[in-house]
Amino acid sequence: MASEIHMPNPVCLIENRDRKLVVHQEALQLLSGIHQPVVVVAIVGLYRTGKSYLMNKLAGKNSGFPLGSTVQANTKGIWMWCVPYPGRPDQTLVLLDTEGLGDVEKGDSQNDSWIFVLAVLLSSTLVYNSIGTIDQHAMDQLHYVTELTERIKFKSSPTENSGALEDSAEYVRFFPTFIWAVRDFSLQLELNGQPCTDDEYLENALKLKIGQSREDQVFNLPRECIRLFFPARKCFLFERPTNRKNLHRLEEMEESELEAEFVEQAIQFCRHVYKTSKPKTVPGGHVVNGRLLANLVETYVGTIRSGGVPCMENAVLALAHMENSAAVLEATGRYMELMDQKLKLPTETLQELLGIHAKCEDEALQVFMARAFKDDQQQFQAELMRALAQKKEAYCRQNELESSKRCKALLKRLSKEQENRINKAFYSRPGGYQDYFNDLKTVAVRYHQESGKGVMAESEVEQFFKDQEAVGRAILQSDEALTDKEKEAEGARTRAEVAEREKEIQKQKQAELEQKLEDQKRSYEANIEYLKEKMEKDREKLLEELNKMLENKLWQSHEANIEYLKKKMEKDREKLLEEQNKMIESKFQEQKALLEAGFQDHAAQLKEIFLLRKESENIRTQDWIASMLNAASNIFSSVLPVLINGRVRCHRRHKH
Repeated sequence: MASEIHMPNPVCLIENRDRKLVVHQEALQLLSGIHQPVVVVAIVGLYRTGKSYLMNKLAGKNSGFPLGSTVQANTKGIWMWCVPYPGRPDQTLVLLDTEGLGDVEKGDSQNDSWIFVLAVLLSSTLVYNSIGTIDQHAMDQLHYVTELTERIKFKSSPTENSGALEDSAEYVRFFPTFIWAVRDFSLQLELNGQPCTDDEYLENALKLKIGQSREDQVFNLPRECIRLFFPARKCFLFERPTNRKNLHRLEEMEESELEAEFVEQAIQFCRHVYKTSKPKTVPGGHVVNGRLLANLVETYVGTIRSGGVPCMENAVLALAHMENSAAVLEATGRYMELMDQKLKLPTETLQELLGIHAKCEDEALQVFMARAFKDDQQQFQAELMRALAQKKEAYCRQNELESSKRCKALLKRLSKEQENRINKAFYSRPGGYQDYFNDLKTVAVRYHQESGKGVMAESEVEQFFKDQEAVGRAILQSDEALTDKEKEAEGARTRAEVAEREKEIQKQKQAELEQKLEDQKRSYEANIEYLKEKMEKDREKLLEELNKMLENKLWQSHEANIEYLKKKMEKDREKLLEEQNKMIESKFQEQKALLEAGFQDHAAQLKEIFLLRKESENIRTQDWIASMLNAASNIFSSVLPVLINGRVRCHRRHKH
């Protein structure tokens, strides 16, 4: 539970040791003990840019992650701090502070790339921290985003025509939301002379250039990757927290000593992260808890250490196999725990045992369904069904054994006096058989009066009578008080009673078999019902993922339309310029001829030439294109939500 989390300080999760990534088992054990869904917030950025300060604030502390006070990077690898989630008692907040990128002492860009990749793979909210402004230099420093598809595979066997941008919608399914935190921002926050918001500043910085030159492609690539891979993004601009000479004291300074604007910006940042961050999920919508996150860490780091590229599909399949196997064991263990608590052997009837079994099986299925995921072929659910059926049969056998032991002990106690009489030859006399028969009947009456004998009551008493048959025949044959005819009649009666008892036992066994078959049918229907419920939930999760992909695709289409419109308008502008030039030249030649002929009264046409030239200059400016693009963008944006909602509704109808 979140209330049980006690991590006074962060711990190293992944150590960067000699340019190799090493997972700390202590941290994995801490993670594995968290059974709640985890919301993972990771921060990345250049070293000495104040990343740790923001993470400490998210943890509700002034210190914890080392801030450092020199130009050396303090955080090596990835450090973890698990804290209760503010306002969400059923979730745990996992903060990941990463090693600063671009550390000159480390000098290993490959290592930096893997740190960035792990932050993307493990987080549900990714914070990129930078200094100054979002300019081309800042974009160049974020080159790691352009390498994501080279260092992360979504599928183990990508399609032939797949590429970085073509597959962006697939990556969106499991990439985190993106927050760009710009520190020590000192510019006037405005665009084209008008005030703007932090988000508008970011979106303006992410605008693409029109053109196909090498310079244009270099300019556009990081921006295009951010736009496509992180459609859900946010920007926070922070002023300098204090003057430069006090920065080394930031960890020990009170908020009252910091710039009020910076304090308010940090508060708004934390509120946004708390409000909008979602639990970590894997493709398919399965929510990740601490144990699953620990497995993902081991899987990803193991792949990187072996020289491979982390594959989301393979990671999820491996995770599903581990979790589903564990889910079978956990559910089976829960079933046995409940059966041992509720089942008192022997039960009076098989139906009583099957009733307890049904309740315990139902709870075991709930345990399994809560943990299992991506069991597409129901392989593990079938395995659980077989395991529970075997356990049930084992309890049935144990129930019969306990019943048999109790019945035999009871019969032995009730027939003790009769056994003594047999040993003393008490019945070996005239009329002894009648005494023997009466004593046997008394044992049977007293036996049936006893309770708690269990399911083997009739079988054991029948076996008791069978065991007495030889003795009874001997006493019957030696009884001189009976004639041969009476002895024959008595033997026939005894055989009829035996046959009747056997018939009753067979009826009982048949009834028990039917009860077991009925229980199997109930178990099957219960499994089907739980499977339906889980598939419905999985369908909703998949729909949510598909909607996210669809929205991204539609937005890409929207941007593609804008780009297409830009190019078309550029061509139209060139054509219009050409036409205007022809008109100007024609008017000029006409006016020149008139002037040369002395027709001064037509000089007013000079004004028309001036106006045409001014219109031509307006067309040449970018303001004309910008105004047209803004209008087109507004139209496309107003249509976009309708398209998305329409596609979702159609998809739901198709699914149903």
